[in-house]
Amino acid sequence: MPKSTPTAAPLDREAKRRLAVIRHVEEVTGNVAMSCRYFGISRQAYYTWYRRYQAEGVEGLRTRSKAPKTCPNATHVEAVGKIIYLRQNYHFGPEKIAMYLKRYHDVTISKSGVWRILNRLDMGRLPASQRYKRHDRRWKRYEKQLPGHRVQIDVKFIEPLASMPQGRRGGRNKYFQFTAIDDCTRLRVLRIYPQLNQATAIQFLDYVIQRLPFQVEVIQTDNGAEFQSAFHWHVLDKGIAHTYIKPRTPRLNGKVERSHRIDAEEFYRLLDGVVIDDAEVFNDKLREWEDYYNYHRPHGGLGGQTPYERLKQKTTTQA
Repeated sequence: MPKSTPTAAPLDREAKRRLAVIRHVEEVTGNVAMSCRYFGISRQAYYTWYRRYQAEGVEGLRTRSKAPKTCPNATHVEAVGKIIYLRQNYHFGPEKIAMYLKRYHDVTISKSGVWRILNRLDMGRLPASQRYKRHDRRWKRYEKQLPGHRVQIDVKFIEPLASMPQGRRGGRNKYFQFTAIDDCTRLRVLRIYPQLNQATAIQFLDYVIQRLPFQVEVIQTDNGAEFQSAFHWHVLDKGIAHTYIKPRTPRLNGKVERSHRIDAEEFYRLLDGVVIDDAEVFNDKLREWEDYYNYHRPHGGLGGQTPYERLKQKTTTQA
């Protein structure tokens, strides 16, 4: 009979049991059926072990993986690489990753499949600011049914993005990003200004009216100083209603607030120290990001559509 070599690694528990069954047949009963009944195994299992023992010695009795040698339904390594990239660079969740793969790479994978891959790679937890919230802790989502029915406007302070000498960051100028977002389509208009006051707010309003491809009926803002009487009356002079949200309730401007978080995660964070200390240069880059957001970026709140696709859907339906 084949014998194990002196340098062989110790047998695992199951291999020792199989060897004991074989030796029981050879040295005690001489009867396969009797030994199988004694150990509570089938004769088919015994003969499988015995053939391996004859061919490989005790090494053939070791526990073998039951995993299939090939898995035709396994996610392709390139798709896994894209999942890792979107998770590491954009902190996307499984649903948004699945949307991106389908839209831009023609790769169909369920969000549960993405979730399993992320967990297998120990990438299952998002940053604290983006973790899942229980439904009873979420604000109720609402949406206006017509483009232009309500446009939310808000301001985000932007630190100067500058590559100073010897790699020092910072600049002397402060910038303020004015953002308008249509409640129905999530179509956005962005603009950077070096001052925050009613004059720049009025300039931005005129810019928004010029840029949006539909008539605006209501402008909604918070109670900031830049949106007070001069801005308010200018809005009314344009034939547009102006409403303020309740004080200390930023959730009522939730869509524009959420879009600012997207800007921070997917635009400003990826600039990674690029020096921009000029308003016109800043606006050029911001316009590129605005176009990407409106025309190419699938939106989770729109079921994977882009804002422009939702606009076309709404205008076609109304027509």
